[in-house]
Amino acid sequence: MITGVEIRAAALILVACALWGVVHSWLASLQAKDLACKLLGESAVERFYRIAYNIFAVLSFLPLLALLAQLPDRLLYRIPMPWLLLTFAIQGLAALTIAIGLLQTGMLDFAGLRQLFKLPERRSAGLVMGGLYRYMRHPLYTGGLVFLWFAPGMSVNLLALFSGLSAYLIIGALFEERKLVRQYGQVYRDYRRVTPMFVPGLVLTRHPGQKNKV
Repeated sequence: MITGVEIRAAALILVACALWGVVHSWLASLQAKDLACKLLGESAVERFYRIAYNIFAVLSFLPLLALLAQLPDRLLYRIPMPWLLLTFAIQGLAALTIAIGLLQTGMLDFAGLRQLFKLPERRSAGLVMGGLYRYMRHPLYTGGLVFLWFAPGMSVNLLALFSGLSAYLIIGALFEERKLVRQYGQVYRDYRRVTPMFVPGLVLTRHPGQKNKV
């Protein structure tokens, strides 16, 4: 039975996670970037915004982790052997999915290093519909969700954190798709119609614009 103290601690973690998610999502929006362009200039934003955004996202997440460690908590379960090996294998596949997804969309772009050092654009830059993106529209989010929920142990505080992060990933994907529709128009609408959001389907459909495969 979860106690009142544990419920309050979990609620605080959920609120903190929601605040982090709102700020993080707003900074990723086109509105925030447009405002930064007006204040700092388009050249500076193009070069520094992405890496500054990533650094802020990491640093602003540290207080949430501190809450997780300091608030009252209780272990709910720990997966025993040999099932523990299976959860590690699934988490490894999830991490591999994230890594491959980043490579396909551009690791340097995601990190902000290409913009920072003014490296040349990838030849395949643009909407990626091949590789993992042939089977799901958001492999990075899918990998993140699987990695979270196949953790080898679960506590009350972790349950609250993972729930908050999962909501953030799902809502963030919906907002990201709005940006992609604005950017790519009908091409993305067609792609979205035949490609699952998170879970790969059993029937493979040839995508419009498959020549963009990487």
